[in-house]
Amino acid sequence: MDYRSAEHFILSKLRDELSDRLVYHGLHHTLDVLQMATELCDREGVGQHDKVLVKTAALFHDAGFIKNKHAGHEVEGCALVREALPKFGYKPADIDCICGMIMATKIPQSPNTLLEEILCDADLDYLGRNDFFDIGETLFEELKAYHLIGDEQAWNRLQVSFLNAHHYYTRTNKTLREPVKRRYLEDLQDLVATYA
Repeated sequence: MDYRSAEHFILSKLRDELSDRLVYHGLHHTLDVLQMATELCDREGVGQHDKVLVKTAALFHDAGFIKNKHAGHEVEGCALVREALPKFGYKPADIDCICGMIMATKIPQSPNTLLEEILCDADLDYLGRNDFFDIGETLFEELKAYHLIGDEQAWNRLQVSFLNAHHYYTRTNKTLREPVKRRYLEDLQDLVATYA
């Protein structure tokens, strides 16, 4: 398994082919998810082989956005994984595991294994971080650019609904991120309550 070459391949592809309108789902998001997934692997005691699989899944998890689609980007990402990763020595069982992780990130998230839980938590790690509102603003701008959301009130209502439905899966994020996320939810609920 040649992780470094696979990493170089997908980062170059994302850098060259992602739309500039993806101000949330851009290369920076992939790198953030990669960093958080790596940290979660370490905190959750994941072995080296599985850690490489999680890192690979993090790199490819939003690659389907290259096709410029929000709906179904996970399926597109898995198609790219199945096409590209055999060239880097990834075995079929490892590719299946990577695709399982990517598909688990589809909203609503549905992880069945620790590795899937790690990628899901890494993907939405920001919900419980101090950059929540800044990152959320980029998602709002992206959804507006694709005509998937209307005004700020609709966005804040969506955030309340999303945060209410979301929960973290790993012990690490349940401890470190969930309490912060709950505070943001309360703040947004207070704001939405002021809407007529």
